[in-house]
Amino acid sequence: MVQATASHLLVSTEAQCIALKEQIAAGADFAAVAKEHSSCPSGAQGGALGSFGPGMMVPEFDKVVFSAPLNEVQGPVKTQFGYHLLIVTSRG
Repeated sequence: MVQATASHLLVSTEAQCIALKEQIAAGADFAAVAKEHSSCPSGAQGGALGSFGPGMMVPEFDKVVFSAPLNEVQGPVKTQFGYHLLIVTSRG
């Protein structure tokens, strides 16, 4: 089974998600931004989710994680939890 390793951050609004993506694009560290802003408990670990397979996350998240280019910030991705930025660091 394919496994992916990813990090994410979760915020409540699309506008905040876009603003954070712009900060990261301008050079801010993804993990530092996740620690400061993410409402997910994973934020304490810089947004690290570890490794997981298809179907272990919500469908909207899975779709991006298993198709996006590696090491590029993706999002905003809307789920029932809010708006995510995510970065896939490995897949195989």
